[in-house]
Amino acid sequence: MTIDFLAALFLFAFVSTVTPGPNNLMLMASGANFGFQRTIPHMLGITAGVVIMILLVGAGLIQLFDAVTWSYDALKLACVGYMGYLALKILRTAPQNSNEQHASKPFNAVQAVLFQWVNPKAWSMALSSITLYSPEREMASVLLIAAAFAVVSLPSISVWVVLGKEFKRLLSNAWRLQLFNTTMALLLLGSLYPVLGL
Repeated sequence: MTIDFLAALFLFAFVSTVTPGPNNLMLMASGANFGFQRTIPHMLGITAGVVIMILLVGAGLIQLFDAVTWSYDALKLACVGYMGYLALKILRTAPQNSNEQHASKPFNAVQAVLFQWVNPKAWSMALSSITLYSPEREMASVLLIAAAFAVVSLPSISVWVVLGKEFKRLLSNAWRLQLFNTTMALLLLGSLYPVLGL
């Protein structure tokens, strides 16, 4: 394994995790609505979920999807439905000091892990990383890919939480916060564009 290979792998992991997608949009919304500390379990769950997905895809999970052809359509339907639900949740997020019954809570770690299975970008990252960096699916290289994502993910995604937290200064009134949450909800729905194949 060469230095060039490792550099390319870590760069791929960094670019994959730091660029906009459902996870990062949700983290930015969580940072703005709940702050950095309350979003830590969400960040840890994303990192763990992506690593688990890479390990399972590398171990041959994708062959199961290839064997059951309708599973891709079922996964696409689950992605669209769940992302729509999450967009609605973000849209309805009430300020922290609100007494409204639908005042939201940040994702916990388990929810964030499970979300990866209906996150189109997480599937793309897992499939692409295995295809590019472990085409033979040797366990040593699959473990290395998972380790690269484990190391790079948390610092990369935390940038979005900090960005959301900084936005909170601009969201000092309920109208601006609602506008921000509406924008995040629409962007989350917009991230489904590749899944829908439009």
